[in-house]
Amino acid sequence: MIKCIIIEDEPLARDLLTRYIQSTDGLQLLGSAEDAEEARQQINSNKPDLIFLDIKLPDISGINFYKSLIHKPKVIFTTAYSEFAVEGFELEAVDYLLKPFGYERFLAAVNKLKTQLESDIDDIIIIKEDKKSYRVKLSSILFIESLGDYVKYHTHEKPYLATDTLKSLASSLPSNFLRIHKSYIVCLDHIEYLEGNRLKVNDQMLPVGYAYRESVSRLFKK
Repeated sequence: MIKCIIIEDEPLARDLLTRYIQSTDGLQLLGSAEDAEEARQQINSNKPDLIFLDIKLPDISGINFYKSLIHKPKVIFTTAYSEFAVEGFELEAVDYLLKPFGYERFLAAVNKLKTQLESDIDDIIIIKEDKKSYRVKLSSILFIESLGDYVKYHTHEKPYLATDTLKSLASSLPSNFLRIHKSYIVCLDHIEYLEGNRLKVNDQMLPVGYAYRESVSRLFKK
């Protein structure tokens, strides 16, 4: 079930979205807000998966409001002003509904979100640290470091330490992960450049082992 919040100051538009959400399988409406302050409280309290966000709010633009959120749910922007569409998509919005929109267009946006969420499931790895199990996005992993009987996952958010070996991990990770050293596996998506026998990944320079130099060099050939 996708939990939703409507952020819209126009009563008619708010009522329309409410009807659409309540008529759609897989959606649950948690509440609605008319301004940014109320919206922030709703988001912090209810932790929605999705917000329908009007770009023209009374006290702030919806785009600036969304930028200000620390933990950002998925967003579908709604507005009568098409000139904001490009900036909305730059924020990785699911979709952009131009008022007035019908149920068919609304449903197309929701189905786009469902497709994204299905893809997100394939991007999840379970990491067990101490007695806790974490759901971590594979795309957030910068590189994995071997530390004896443990491996350290370096991610955008925080490091995770788990009991495992690089050898066992290498066969279970997708093809955009490459072993570059006896102590390192890197995510190809986060490599910045190759300098000599070192790779720049995020803010760290990682060594490329002799046995892995040919496979690494192939990455930089046209």
